[in-house]
Amino acid sequence: MDLANFLMTNKAVKHGEIKILFTPDEEVGRGTEKVDLKKLGADFAYTLDGGNAGSLEDETFSADGVEVIIHGVIAHPGYAKGKMINAMKIAGEILAALPKDRLSPESTEGKRGFIHPVRLEGIAEKCTIDFIIRDFETKGLQKKEDYLRTQIEELMRLYPKANFEYKVTEQYRNMKEVLLLHPQVVDHAKEAIKRAGLKLKMESIRGGTDGSRLSFMGLPCPNLFAGEQAIHSKLEFISVQDMNKAVETMVHLVSVWNEKS
Repeated sequence: MDLANFLMTNKAVKHGEIKILFTPDEEVGRGTEKVDLKKLGADFAYTLDGGNAGSLEDETFSADGVEVIIHGVIAHPGYAKGKMINAMKIAGEILAALPKDRLSPESTEGKRGFIHPVRLEGIAEKCTIDFIIRDFETKGLQKKEDYLRTQIEELMRLYPKANFEYKVTEQYRNMKEVLLLHPQVVDHAKEAIKRAGLKLKMESIRGGTDGSRLSFMGLPCPNLFAGEQAIHSKLEFISVQDMNKAVETMVHLVSVWNEKS
């Protein structure tokens, strides 16, 4: 909004047509669900969803969600011997069998992906575990999903009267796959950061942004810094100085696009 105000009050800054898009519900992966790209009428875009001043992100995880539904066998607990199979206890065994020294958010960094349980809900008869699967290479998702399914299948052999469902849902893909086809989008952002007097920090996001979805919807969209700090913690805050630099960077960015077009 400060960029829009600046451009409206500083007519000497030359730029092409600019559209501004607000996407709610980004954190639950639904921020782009209702976007009409034809109505938006943009060719390229940038999200403002990053941290330290000077950071530019052109790569995200590829992401899937996995829902595991365990169907146990219910019986009256007073007469359950040899009959009941508790779905919640099976769920506990599945979670306990997950590797603790690898394939988890707590034990990975850099370009290593993970299998992460995010929700557990149920009763003795039926229990659901929701997982998120992350990898920088899309083919790595399939490997992790196959690994998880095999682990569950092996465990379920101990409970032949119980069964389970395994559902995979695509969430988003690594936007680098699209941005490599449009190098000018990232190059112009690099130049803008340089003109703002900042040191460029190229980073791979161990997460996703709406730019991931937008890129694969046909709108190539890397991620610029906005000054966010301690993201997703209870102490999350924003640096006003870095946010000001984000506005300055965007002013340079629209100028770069105007010059290069």
